Amino acid sequence: MKYCEACGMPLTKPEDFAGGDENSRFCLYCVNEDGSVKSCEEIFEGGVQFFISQIGNDRNLAEKITRKNMNTQSYWQGKDCPVLRGEQATDEEFAEVMKKLSV
Repeated sequence: MKYCEACGMPLTKPEDFAGGDENSRFCLYCVNEDGSVKSCEEIFEGGVQFFISQIGNDRNLAEKITRKNMNTQSYWQGKDCPVLRGEQATDEEFAEVMKKLSV
């Protein structure tokens, strides 16, 4: 299975891919209409909102989970993105949320 290189979303069907292109390295949520990758801040906020929808209204935890998740994605390696600095979810917190998503 392929995953978005910016947010980690599983790319399981053609419409999950940016522009419906199954060769894309990104999901439909991480690119602009012109095909460019959205800013780190935009993708971070999208991740926070997604995790809030999954774990409940705990923005602090959602930010820590998003930060940990994005920092593991290949696209962000070597890029300086201020929102990715700071406290990250522990391995245990992250694993617990990922387990809930796979149910």
